[in-house]
Amino acid sequence: MIEKAEFGVGRVTRFYIPLMLQAISQMLTYPLVAGIITRGEHGVNALTAFSQGQIIMFTVGALGGGLVTTGMVFARTWYGYVSFRRLNGMMMAVLLALQCVPVVPPFDRWLFQGFFALPPDLAEIARWTLLYSAVMNGVFFLRNVPMVVLFNKYESGKSNNATFARIIATVALTAVFPRAGLVGPYWGLLALTVGTIVEYTLTWAYARPYVRELKGIRTDAKELGARDMLALVFEQFRFTLPLSLGGFLLMLSPLIIAAFVGRTANAADMLSIHYVTLGVANPVAGAAFRMQTVAVQFPPEYPGDRRLLVYALAAGAVLGLVPLAFSTPWLGDLYFGGYQNVPDRILGTARLAIGVYSLICMIHAVRGRIEGIAAERKRPGAVMAGQIGYTAGLLIACAALLPTGCAGWVLAISAIFFAPAFSTAVVYAALHLAGARGERARGRAAA
Repeated sequence: MIEKAEFGVGRVTRFYIPLMLQAISQMLTYPLVAGIITRGEHGVNALTAFSQGQIIMFTVGALGGGLVTTGMVFARTWYGYVSFRRLNGMMMAVLLALQCVPVVPPFDRWLFQGFFALPPDLAEIARWTLLYSAVMNGVFFLRNVPMVVLFNKYESGKSNNATFARIIATVALTAVFPRAGLVGPYWGLLALTVGTIVEYTLTWAYARPYVRELKGIRTDAKELGARDMLALVFEQFRFTLPLSLGGFLLMLSPLIIAAFVGRTANAADMLSIHYVTLGVANPVAGAAFRMQTVAVQFPPEYPGDRRLLVYALAAGAVLGLVPLAFSTPWLGDLYFGGYQNVPDRILGTARLAIGVYSLICMIHAVRGRIEGIAAERKRPGAVMAGQIGYTAGLLIACAALLPTGCAGWVLAISAIFFAPAFSTAVVYAALHLAGARGERARGRAAA
């Protein structure tokens, strides 16, 4: 079985920095293609429609969001790896079929024109974005398998190299397409999809030697039969189900916020601010949340071990400098005004909003750490409870602020701050209750 390494600042940093860079670089591909999308017929409004189609894709994909964590816990032997690969394939097939359901009438009108309140032309962009995104989502599922192999071998750097290749491919297309007059949401989606295919191909090439090594790590002297393998798949499914359902609720958060922001004054401008600033805030928040993966590989080694907590706070503070830089006129005007084509009337507000987001990274780093500890202890219910808490926190904040008449961007930021803090508290409480129940059970057994 693959053993876990001991905590050390240098060792953790070498593992975490590639994860951090990978999260930032992965999510930066989306604002990169915004330069293709916003130069099309519908301008910056096309980015709103495109983003809402993509959000549905990621929401469906989030139902498989627990797969990577499941693989890191279980795919440490050959049979664990094979059963994980089968589970990943089965969930991919089901969820890609589910992704296509909202594009079928009348569901498309109910969702895009009803729930999102998009005009018909933008609703059609969102609809086709969702349908064609099935290819990209399928590649993300395929990537889970080699990515888990690399993480379990502490080779996060190689996974990061594959992501950089994806960025290079995407950047190249964002430079070529506009020059060729290939602009609009569909060309933006093609640029994203090609980049993900490049990343998956290279990730699998890196992981293949380690897969061959796994064949020599058996849990039993004999070959497992079909019934035994099915039992392993089902065991992993039971573990990933709470994580995935919680991840699904988590991915509903942009939809919840969009639904509330779309009902504030100047809704179109408020949604534009929300989406263009998330294009910067999400990469660094995602990098901070990668502390979950670090916590799975470097769990506490003794009671009261909070070394990774201190590390998470420090990492979150450093990451917060990135959105803070985008709040300055020299960089903010260049990015939001020049590249993202944000109108002058909301440019200052976009810079202010992204400056406020610089404070959120520490919250996500702490949240990622405690969720990773819960997953490593095989407490997926605690992780799911936290993610339910995240969704509940969003609803509470949005519902409380909407009647006050505050600006839509203020509502969005307030909810995005409150939700992860509330989620973190819920996970801590769930682990404490689980520990208390365990102590009582051991006490009864001893008696």
